[in-house]
Formats: sequence, structure tokens, C-alpha cells
Amino acid sequence: MLEQPNRRLIHLRPVSMFDLNQLRCFVTVAEELHFGRAAARLNMTQPPLSRQIQVLEHIIDAPLLERTSRSVRLTPAGRSFLPEARRILKLAESASQVARRIALGKTGSLKIGFTAAAAYGFLPELIAACRARLPEVDFSLKEMVSGDQFEALATGQIDAGLLRPPIARPELASKRVVAEPLLAAIPKKHPLASAETVTIKDFDDQPFVMYSPYESRYFHDLLVALFTRADVLPRYVQQLSQIHSILAMVRAGLGVSIVPEAAASLKIADVKLKPLKLRTPAPVELFLVWRREYDNPLLPALLEVANEVAAAHISD
Repeated sequence: MLEQPNRRLIHLRPVSMFDLNQLRCFVTVAEELHFGRAAARLNMTQPPLSRQIQVLEHIIDAPLLERTSRSVRLTPAGRSFLPEARRILKLAESASQVARRIALGKTGSLKIGFTAAAAYGFLPELIAACRARLPEVDFSLKEMVSGDQFEALATGQIDAGLLRPPIARPELASKRVVAEPLLAAIPKKHPLASAETVTIKDFDDQPFVMYSPYESRYFHDLLVALFTRADVLPRYVQQLSQIHSILAMVRAGLGVSIVPEAAASLKIADVKLKPLKLRTPAPVELFLVWRREYDNPLLPALLEVANEVAAAHISD
């Protein structure tokens, strides 16, 4: 029978780690070089302070202080360890402060989705107001069509969204933040460019730059409903998803179009934006939407700022 090789039993010593209280005791003694004064600063008596230092030295396996009846000095190991101990204490305090501020909704990050048209008016005002109120918050903005924002809200990719109705989802809460009128977009040389106001009837049989029924479904369906009720049939010459692209086509003289009032901020040359007489004066709606069961403590602050910006829009 083959002899089994000799095997030595290895006993692993459990690894201990010092705690912050031990570091705090060491740093205080190192700064005072006197156990009595250090104990007074820490609001404790000398025996437990000495014990904490002894435990720390045992864990590190190196003497940190030289003690005599008359003096206390740092050893070479103690002098090397002191700046690292201070750094660890500072990092721990910083981490706890960040955690407290996040829990109180004063710092952290907010991910906000938005439709392209929201960037012409409400979104920049909202972010400017939020940065003034919440200077320590990082805002991540993602341009998405409304349908993609619903999915992003459900999966937690965004905390809130600026999107178009309808919003018939029980898991979501919403607030209307914008209700704005529509404007007729007319090429500079078109006969309607000199009119004071424009009506839906004026678009009958006109070459019209229309919204895409897929990427811009909200505006597409809104205009189709307006044309149908007025018994108007424009001639669609192009379908696009972005308002700035639509206005570029109008500028080129391909046709007329209809845009939300916020598009006036684009200031496209050679395009006249005229008031459009409608039965509903402000039919274009934008909603701020969020999950009812949210987990970002910054969301209430965002809602508060959004309410103030929306109220300013109404007063204007």
C-alpha cells in the first residue's frame, strides 16, 4: 500500500479589520500627544481610549505610539499611518454626508425623457429652474417619442417624462404642464403670409407638410381631427417627424403647415407664423409623467419646480 504523503494542518487566523472609532481615537491621540486631552476631546475616559489604541495596534500588528509616564510619541509606523487614517475618516464622513443629502432629496441624479417639441420651450425653462433650485443634482436628458418614454418609465430608465397624451396607465401619475395654441406656418411669399389670422378652412387643397403618423402620431392625429371636423382636405406633399424639419420644408416653399406655439422660438427665416383661429384655443398639451411608486427622493423637488414653471406659463 502506498504511503499517504504527510499533510500539515494549516490554521488560518481570522482576519480582523479596524473600525472607524479606533481610527478616530488614534488620530485624536496623535494630534494631542496626550491621552488625557485626547480622552476629553472624545468625551470618554482614558482606560477605554488606551484599549482602543491597543486593539488597533494588535490588528495592524505594529506599534503606533510610544508611551512613557511623561510623553506620548508617534512611532515611524504611526507617522506613516496617520495621514491614511485621516483620509479614511474624511472619506467616511463624505460618504455619509452624500447619503444623507440623497435621502433628503438635495443631491443625486434625475433622468428625464422628453419629446423633441418640448425642447423648444418648457424643457429648457424647467432645467434652468431646477439647476437654480438644485445645484448639486445631475440631470440626464433623453429625447424620446412618447411611446418610448412609457417603456422607459416602466423599466426605470427614466424617472420622469415630458410627453403627449393620452396617458391611460394606472401605474403612472401625470400633470399637464403646457397647453399651447397652434400657429399656421406659411412661406414668406405665400398669399396667406399677409393675412392677420388663418383658419382651418384656409388649408383646403393647399400643399401641406404633414407630421409622420408613426414618429409624430400626436400631432398627426390632432391635425387630421381638425381637418376632418372642418371638412378640409389638404394635399400632403411630405410627412416628417421633427418640427424644425417641417419648417425647413415650409421655408423652401414646398407647402404650408401647422406647428405648436413653442416652435416660434426656432425663428426660421422666411417663414411666417400666424395665429390660427380654432374652437379650442390651446389644443396642444404636454404632460409631466412619473411612476406612482417612484424610488428617487429627488422626484418631489422636480414636481414642485415643474408646477412653478407651468404656473408661470399659464400667467403668461
